[in-house]
Amino acid sequence: MPTSETSAADSARHVAALLAWYRNMGADAAVGHEAIDWLARGEVRPGATFEMPDFGAAKPVAPPRARAPAPATPSAPPARPRVDVQMVPTSAPPSRQFPTSGPDEATLAAREAAKAANTIEELQARLASFDGCGLKATAKSLCFYRGAGTARIMVIGEAPGAEDDKVGKPFVGPAGQMLDKMLAAIGLGEAEVHITNIVYWRPPGNRTPTPQEVLICKPFLERQVELVKPEFLILLGGPSAQIILAEAEGIMKLRGKWHDVTIGAHAARAIATLHPTQLIRTPLAKRMAWRDMLAIDAALKGIGKK
Repeated sequence: MPTSETSAADSARHVAALLAWYRNMGADAAVGHEAIDWLARGEVRPGATFEMPDFGAAKPVAPPRARAPAPATPSAPPARPRVDVQMVPTSAPPSRQFPTSGPDEATLAAREAAKAANTIEELQARLASFDGCGLKATAKSLCFYRGAGTARIMVIGEAPGAEDDKVGKPFVGPAGQMLDKMLAAIGLGEAEVHITNIVYWRPPGNRTPTPQEVLICKPFLERQVELVKPEFLILLGGPSAQIILAEAEGIMKLRGKWHDVTIGAHAARAIATLHPTQLIRTPLAKRMAWRDMLAIDAALKGIGKK
């Protein structure tokens, strides 16, 4: 049985071996309270002045053995697809392709197609067969309009949403429900208005339409205004107000003011207000939208008309 003296000697040997390893690595001093001026040592190498106490012969410390890498676990072979010999192969449906023409060619084609339409129904048919807008490749449905074919009031929003894309009509989701409440507050229903957007297909992820996408759809929108023949335009949100009013300011500066605009060959009065989606997200903004709706109601009744 080892005595306390033997244990102390073994501990001393281990400490000495550890200090020797530190010295060989170049560490000859511990971190102290005072900095060491290494330049003042001159040519004396680190560790040269270190003296080892005599604890007897130190046992060499064997370097740590390298751990052998664990054997790789064999992975199961990939499952082979099951083949049913009785299955009859069918042709895959054709994939929807993005337009290959440039924006200038697409805009020119849109002008020609829109100009040839003499009714709302013809315009919708030509729009359905138009492949110049890239949004059509990612959307499920064309969302042309809902409401009356011709109306005294035309509402123009930004772009279809997810619910609109499923149904194939604009403003049928939560934003549409809010819009219906706004119109009902001044005595208007769906049969008395024409509701559409500045683009006719849902952008992926409900993002804002790009200027190129808006520009390509604009000839159809202008022809739509000419065919609907509205007296008043209600512009919902910044993108709609900016494209119709040709202004760069935000919706907070554009809203609540009447503008005389000419869309194609049709003249109308336009007013911008907050988008229903913004009212859902920010209920306090409803007071501003309510003022805009009162201004629209007054214009419909001829109050304050020039």
